Amino acid sequence: MKYLLLLLLTTNIFAQTIHSSISTYYESKKFKNSLQKYDGVTYGLGADIHKGTNAYKVAFEYGDTQTKQPPLSEDLKTQKLFLKYAHRVNQTFAFNINYLTVLDDNIAITDGGNSYALGLTHFAKEKNIVSNFTQYYSSYDDFSALQSDLDIAYTQKFSGVKLKLNAIYKYIKIDEKSTNSFTKNAQDEYHTFGVKLHIHSNGYHFGTVAYFGKRAFAIMDNGFKIQHHAMEFDRTYSVGVGKNISDFVMRFIYVYQRATELPPQNKNVEVETLRLLLNYKF
Repeated sequence: MKYLLLLLLTTNIFAQTIHSSISTYYESKKFKNSLQKYDGVTYGLGADIHKGTNAYKVAFEYGDTQTKQPPLSEDLKTQKLFLKYAHRVNQTFAFNINYLTVLDDNIAITDGGNSYALGLTHFAKEKNIVSNFTQYYSSYDDFSALQSDLDIAYTQKFSGVKLKLNAIYKYIKIDEKSTNSFTKNAQDEYHTFGVKLHIHSNGYHFGTVAYFGKRAFAIMDNGFKIQHHAMEFDRTYSVGVGKNISDFVMRFIYVYQRATELPPQNKNVEVETLRLLLNYKF
């Protein structure tokens, strides 16, 4: 049923396209000091469609991670689906609706989990400031997570350079439905702060991101990443470069994260990710 929904939505999107883009990405991950994982790869495919005051975005992600056996019984395989619809109401306001689902996870108790979101965007053009508040609700068999995101972006252009600076705040509240190993050692509430910087000039891109403060079971990347395993992150740093080549944009991104594996309370787990993203506009 979920695959049918994806097919129908994607068909509808391309049937009414005016401006659109498709993207694909590849991620290579390495885990250091982990008691559960060695390394893994992720493959993603998506589309971002704009027509008039409407915007549609969809992405499908497949992951394959080598695990330590024991304690785990097999390697980790995951499939995830991300959907987003946004509508510009007028020059001042827009709203967005998100849906995320863990289609398949052969190890975690969060297999089959769903997340829903509703957001409101305010445009203050005279100040080059755009603010978005999005409320997420993630439901799993044994627990749920309520997440509130506030993202304030400031843009400026000077001498052919476009600069965008984001300030981000995330609040996460965990609610246990039943006793389970994933949330047993998790905090009831989390507060996370982040800053993003993106610079675009002469077809080149540079970006950097930093998150501070602990978080677990978080929705990231504006609703296109979901951290559904029992890992409590307390540091995230990333840097990326990119280049426009005709209608293509190619980006290389490095991400460093530090976490605690919650069930065994294993601290100082380091996760390094190399990401290659290719975007084509047509």
